[in-house]
Amino acid sequence: MASQIPASFPSEAKTVQQSKTCLTDLVFPPDTNHHHTVFGGKVMAYVDKIACITAMRHCRKPVVTVSSDSFEFLGPIKTGEAINLEAYVTCAHRTSMEIFVKVESENLLTGEKRLTSRALLTMLAVDAEGRPSPVPPLVPVNQEEIHRYQQAKERYEKRKKKKA
Repeated sequence: MASQIPASFPSEAKTVQQSKTCLTDLVFPPDTNHHHTVFGGKVMAYVDKIACITAMRHCRKPVVTVSSDSFEFLGPIKTGEAINLEAYVTCAHRTSMEIFVKVESENLLTGEKRLTSRALLTMLAVDAEGRPSPVPPLVPVNQEEIHRYQQAKERYEKRKKKKA
């Protein structure tokens, strides 16, 4: 992976693939509501956890969740199905990173998979005193990564303007 980083980028730069994280778990009855589908809050906890792992893989520092720019629930995950999560860094700024998380359900008996949620979170790297800490730059390698990187930059600028 490191060989894909152009020489013009700083040596500490990382690729999207270096942060990619996958997590699978089985949905049991205590994880579900009266509809026998996983609680939304449980899905949100999974998303926050995988975003944290992904961000830490990128920066190798402690991180905290700053925001969730979007969280879409697109379909349910039922008791007995697997919940599959995939996450990666879409953009790195000076001290923060945007993380994309995709959630799928998987019927383990048929193999059918369905997209059930998507989320974008901003994670902040912190030092031992809890102050913002610099993170490595991100190098998007393929067209999809470049497209997501550009979209993330636009969202970042909108957030900065909204904050000001």
